Amino acid sequence: MMNKYLLRLYVTGNSTKSQRAIANLFRICHEELSEEYRIEIVDVLEEPERAEKEKVLVTPTLIKQLPPPLQRIIGDLSNTDKVLLGLDLLLKEDSR
Repeated sequence: MMNKYLLRLYVTGNSTKSQRAIANLFRICHEELSEEYRIEIVDVLEEPERAEKEKVLVTPTLIKQLPPPLQRIIGDLSNTDKVLLGLDLLLKEDSR
C-alpha cells in the first residue's frame, strides 16, 4: 500500500516539547488520516546533517514531504486546526 502522507518530524532529544509534538502528531494522524501515512522522527542531536540539509532551524518542526506541496509546521502541534490546515486537510474559509 502506498502511503499518501509522508511526514517528517524534527525534534531535539527527549524534551517535553519533543514528546508533546510526537504525541500530537500521532493523535492527529490516527484521527484524520486512517492508515494513509508514514511518520519519520528525526532527532537533530543524532542526525544534525539531515536537519541542516532540510534547513531546520527550530524544533519541533514538521515537514510534510508528500503529497506536494512541501509544507512546514513549527511547534508542538497542539493546535490541531493549524496542523490540519498545514497538511491541507482543512480548507481555509472561503473569502468570498
